[in-house]
Amino acid sequence: MGTQSASKPRLRVLLGAAIAMGPGKADLLDAIAKTGSISKAAREMGMSYRRAWLLVDAMNASFKEPLVGAARGGKGGGGARLTAFGAEALSRYRAMEEHASQALAEEMAEFTKMLRDQDARPDA
Repeated sequence: MGTQSASKPRLRVLLGAAIAMGPGKADLLDAIAKTGSISKAAREMGMSYRRAWLLVDAMNASFKEPLVGAARGGKGGGGARLTAFGAEALSRYRAMEEHASQALAEEMAEFTKMLRDQDARPDA
């Protein structure tokens, strides 16, 4: 499959120089919501628990309220969940992604025609 069919804009929301929310962080939030666990979400995404935890910590620090709430482990096990605020932030981010994609569709189609096919790239 070439670049042309896979090209799409990727939205990042900055807080100063830091990315408060981007595609990877949104995917992590989706995985946490699905699995109920930062470690399970990390495994599902192929990243270390530490990396996932650092991303969650950065998101929680970037917003006025935490996006992810965690329960300590123990006999009943730990876990993580999106807070209501986190679910709203994720929903708004996904809506912004969709709006951006729709607004840029024509320009992205023309721009993508300018790119080499991914299989033809020298580093492919």
